[in-house]
Amino acid sequence: MTWNTWWRFGGNWREREPGLIQVVDAAAPDLLGLQECWGSSAHTQADRLAAALGAHSAFVEVGLPPAPVPAEYAEQEGISMGLGLVSRWPIAGVEECPMPSEGRHLVALRARVEHPRGALHVVVGATSWEPERVDESSEQIAELERLVLEVAGDVPAILLADLNYDFELPALSRTTLVDGWSAAEPGADPRTLSSTNRFAPPEAEAQYDRRIDHVLIAPGSSSARPVAARIMRDEPGGLPPSDHYPVLVDLEF
Repeated sequence: MTWNTWWRFGGNWREREPGLIQVVDAAAPDLLGLQECWGSSAHTQADRLAAALGAHSAFVEVGLPPAPVPAEYAEQEGISMGLGLVSRWPIAGVEECPMPSEGRHLVALRARVEHPRGALHVVVGATSWEPERVDESSEQIAELERLVLEVAGDVPAILLADLNYDFELPALSRTTLVDGWSAAEPGADPRTLSSTNRFAPPEAEAQYDRRIDHVLIAPGSSSARPVAARIMRDEPGGLPPSDHYPVLVDLEF
């Protein structure tokens, strides 16, 4: 499962967080990649979601998107922007893999998870969204693909990412990774950033009504394949938990 959880934007993260937890608890994913995940000196959003699932967590700080300076709301003070991972299985190691990004600190989170069948590698990432940075976004997608492919083996490697583009972007259309959405029901609504979500960011209008959040798989020498996929559009209490909707993929291997 992958989900951009919209950091502490909007001035309403405390109201949204119960919905985030409710949706994640209902999905009960084995692996959850988080983008725009917040972190403080005491704990992170990944920690909170892991606690709800009785799972393990990891977090790395990034500068994409930049946290607002000055803070827009008091609850943003001293809070970092990051990528998170929640895992049913213990996380044996975490790497911060540098990513191409002009003028911004950006890394990918690559973790080694102690899956019962062997070391399972998971990469969590995000790319630039601005139209003027499309070449940079393409470079970032290529680097994320490389990070996944080089660790796939007897157990597949998985990319959980907000790539800010759909498969119309050449960098994505050329990927050799398996698209988890290929297992979705025919005709399923693919939008993860929807213009009907009340929190859809106006600065990302070019990404509206597209599937920009992805679960991509490098099978390696395994027989891994996606067998089901869906987008969870739950809005507990009528409040969207985020400006994005999460993607859930069942993987068989």
